[in-house]
Amino acid sequence: MRIVLFVEGRTEWELPAFLKRWLDPRLKTPVGLQAVRFKGVCDYLAGMAQKARLYLAEPDTLAVFGLLDLYGLPLAFPTEMSRDEKIAWARQQIETRLDEPDRNRFRQHFAVYELEAWLLSDPALFPPEVRERLGKSPPEEIDLDEPPHKRLDRLYRQTQQRSYKKTVQARNLFPRLDPNMVYEKCPHFRQFMDELLTTATQA
Repeated sequence: MRIVLFVEGRTEWELPAFLKRWLDPRLKTPVGLQAVRFKGVCDYLAGMAQKARLYLAEPDTLAVFGLLDLYGLPLAFPTEMSRDEKIAWARQQIETRLDEPDRNRFRQHFAVYELEAWLLSDPALFPPEVRERLGKSPPEEIDLDEPPHKRLDRLYRQTQQRSYKKTVQARNLFPRLDPNMVYEKCPHFRQFMDELLTTATQA
């Protein structure tokens, strides 16, 4: 049995192995976790309902989970929404694109504000000169004016004389990142993992 994970791009390609390091020890029988990559968020929003229907029709699929960065999400959010209100509203907007009964086996989640926040859970992953300038903000509290990847890019340019390359760094850093540390420091990641665990336990 497997859970299918819809992701928006190449940066997220490293996620199944990372997530299973937290998930598998908590299961009597581990389940598969298959990433399905889209060509960016617009492709995701346009094609996720049809792809979800196809995967959910396969007998070995327990559920489909979607994961998107909250930063840069091209939805027409109502004004004056808090971060958590945006998450709830965006989840409802996306999940209702699926017809019943597919909707009951699809769960949309978000990296807040983006995947790089998870990496910031462990400053020791980064060069000392970058680490010293990261600040003390909780990873999911870094604001939209300078979201995690932009902050990292600025610090890499200032201290390493090179840019922060998202896909390359994901390939290098996620195998070293402790998912338990992210679980402790990122409440929205925790919610995502708890729901994955609940679903996998039903296998």
